[in-house]
Amino acid sequence: MRSLRDQKRNRIQIRLHKRGIIKRKWIEEITYRIAELLDLEKVEVSVYLTDDKTIRELNRAYREKDKPTDVLSFPISEEVGGWTVLGDIVISVDTAKRQAEYMGHPLEEEIKRLLVHGFLHLLGYDHELGKEEEREFFKLEEGILSSL
Repeated sequence: MRSLRDQKRNRIQIRLHKRGIIKRKWIEEITYRIAELLDLEKVEVSVYLTDDKTIRELNRAYREKDKPTDVLSFPISEEVGGWTVLGDIVISVDTAKRQAEYMGHPLEEEIKRLLVHGFLHLLGYDHELGKEEEREFFKLEEGILSSL
């Protein structure tokens, strides 16, 4: 894996609502690796790790669902200065913790899964469009996760 300083193919911006729960460097490394596995070049992605309160507000405002969720993706796909601003991925660490406990795996594993999930939505994949799309989405998601 390339070091973050040598990473020229993509730009990743990380914003943490609470510091110390998840290490910024780890999130950056995983996010760069996902972009690499998806064979993306010259894309910009923003990742925001937040809490249930904030993601609930976003979910209500943009999806008209008044409840917290695990991950939201906001595709932009706009060309700016030779780069594609792919979009934003927002993850609720509160929900991710609950899901990790329920699934019996570490929080980091759940965050990884949600990052991949968010990336696929930014790229236009949608598991809610039907059975075939759902199969394709989760097959691709599992393939990327197994490569991480």
